[in-house]
Amino acid sequence: MDTERVVIIKVDQKPPPPHVVFIPFPAQSHVKAMLKLAQLLHHKGLQITFVNTDDIHDRLLGSAGSDFGSPDFRFQTIPRGSEDDDDGAAELLLRSVETKFLDPFLELVTKLPTPPTCIVSDGFMSAFTVDAAEKLGVPVMLYWTLSACGFMGLYQIQSLIDKGLTPLKDESYFTNGFLENIVDWIPGMEGIRLKDLPTAIWTTDPNDEAFRFSVEATQKCHKVSRVIVHTFNELEAHIVNALSSMFSGVYTIGPVQLLLDQINAKETQADMSNFNGYSLWKEDPECFQWLQSKEPNSVIYVNYGSTTVMSIEDLVEFGWGLVNSNHYFLWIIRSNLVVGDQSAVLPPELEEQIKIRGFIASWCSQEKVLNHPSVGGFLTHSGWGSTIESLSAGVPMICWPFLWDQPTNCRYICNEWEVGLEMGKNVKRDNVKKLVQELMGEGGERMRNKAMEWKEKAEIATAPNGSSFLNVENLVTEITMLSRN
Repeated sequence: MDTERVVIIKVDQKPPPPHVVFIPFPAQSHVKAMLKLAQLLHHKGLQITFVNTDDIHDRLLGSAGSDFGSPDFRFQTIPRGSEDDDDGAAELLLRSVETKFLDPFLELVTKLPTPPTCIVSDGFMSAFTVDAAEKLGVPVMLYWTLSACGFMGLYQIQSLIDKGLTPLKDESYFTNGFLENIVDWIPGMEGIRLKDLPTAIWTTDPNDEAFRFSVEATQKCHKVSRVIVHTFNELEAHIVNALSSMFSGVYTIGPVQLLLDQINAKETQADMSNFNGYSLWKEDPECFQWLQSKEPNSVIYVNYGSTTVMSIEDLVEFGWGLVNSNHYFLWIIRSNLVVGDQSAVLPPELEEQIKIRGFIASWCSQEKVLNHPSVGGFLTHSGWGSTIESLSAGVPMICWPFLWDQPTNCRYICNEWEVGLEMGKNVKRDNVKKLVQELMGEGGERMRNKAMEWKEKAEIATAPNGSSFLNVENLVTEITMLSRN
């Protein structure tokens, strides 16, 4: 009797996709930038776990209006570790990052159903993520959601310490002209003044939390496999080249939104089920109806970002300056913009004047506003998220820098990229009026043309075979190779 012969054919199973754990610094601009990169890598076939602090996740849910995520793009949370809000006591938050985030992050990652291929950490979270990666035996990459010049400025604080330039000797150094001194030895940043460097150096206290934290976070770059920066080569070529000689691998991947724009609407929707925003605040859609009624390039958009605060007196000066400029303006006034007053009331006579040419909103979809045909200028705090969004839209800027890397961005906007005007720290209505009229009038034509040139260069960098496009492809390839080792 013949025996049946059974032949077993082995079919190679497709390996699971690489799994990347993202963790941003818990603040609006950081979360937004990292979410966009995570979404882009997910579209390229990578599995994502995005780790927010619990309060940030709740705010995202609140502004989105529904839950979001998908089976291979999961959101997880860890406790914040401090009671302050993300716009408040920054020192408490920085201390929590250093002392309270490591253990809950390790616990979360070890319990994930799929082991991570690598961690993409916000550069400002390196205080614990580099140690966490070492304990987990997982590679870590640091994503600096800053300009290359902003990151370089922060990185050089250690050199400034070594040369005795910071901390400042005493309070007189803020006013005696010392900060006007040119620092001529920072690679790629020739001609930069001390006052143009990140504000962490503007301290007399060697134990200042932001000062010390900035040194430690940036020096951790020497302990990681790759450094990612949200810029594009053509914008900051000299600094990118300098960074590439300092670290083992530097990926410039911006503007990420322009890379996402290449994904059609159907794919984007499938990418992140029910995900419809990057904002920690509810956005006001009514401002777009107002913008729709205005002529092209006739509106100046005013937004101070998510963490800048000011006095009610400064707010009133801004208001009268905008009104007196005789230009239309869309003015974003967050609920916590004014120091010590969550419901700041403008003088009735100013409110009446604002109704003639202005529109006030509490928050908006900034990229959508900047790309609206009626918007011809942007009065900004010069945060990097706002800056790269404005460059991507071809919109020139008035710069009123507040903290961190904003003075550095302002310097480059006005002097290197020639797309902006710098406004002094003291807010005076006549100066606001003058700058708005210059930017929006004939005097701003050169800046508008320059801004359009940078927009075109950003589009080239993110088009197929552009520098940022290829860097993202190489990043995906590298992460995929890690998953096979």
